[in-house]
Amino acid sequence: MAHVALFHSILGLRPVELHAAERLRRAGHRVTAPDLFGGETARTLDAGFALLDRIGWETVVERARRSLAGLPGATVLAGVSMGVGVVTDLWPERPDTAGVVLMHAVADPPASLRPGLGVQVHAADPDDAFVPAERVAALAAAARAAGADLEVFRYPGAGHFFTDRDLPDHDPAAAALAWRRVLAFLDRVSDADGDADADADADADADADGGDGSARAR
Repeated sequence: MAHVALFHSILGLRPVELHAAERLRRAGHRVTAPDLFGGETARTLDAGFALLDRIGWETVVERARRSLAGLPGATVLAGVSMGVGVVTDLWPERPDTAGVVLMHAVADPPASLRPGLGVQVHAADPDDAFVPAERVAALAAAARAAGADLEVFRYPGAGHFFTDRDLPDHDPAAAALAWRRVLAFLDRVSDADGDADADADADADADADGGDGSARAR
């Protein structure tokens, strides 16, 4: 089981994020999907950007930050379009995150990007406005330098927001494939986090018994 924080798009917290959160919960994960717009939503990108301008980016990020209070440090950070920008701002504050999922946009990696960290990008192909090739290349270069485990999935012919069944961009096949890949990713990071916890517990037991690891054999 993974803990996941899912941050919504510029259109507000809508069925696309709520259904995604429920899909992940049905798979056994614990999901927080905070409303960063205080209950308001938009029907178009222009209206969404106007709403964001009125609320203010600092307020949006602070609401996201508060939603993480009390959640484990390993909580997976997931963003949908604008939510990827939220992930970008919070990622440096969450160095122990078990994984990062970027939907429909690409993030700037923090200096704390660590070896082995799983990162997924899911984006239409092409999507030059929101997922420009140079930013994907920059993320890939940073991941290689840090030894992070980056996967970039592109979906040819899909619209920008292809996971949203309420928008013309929707591509059912691409959306289904993307969420299957996200679920497989969460299973992997859950296993890795569980192994790390088990190793930490074993090390603590070994220390308590003189550091020779004999606690495992009892």
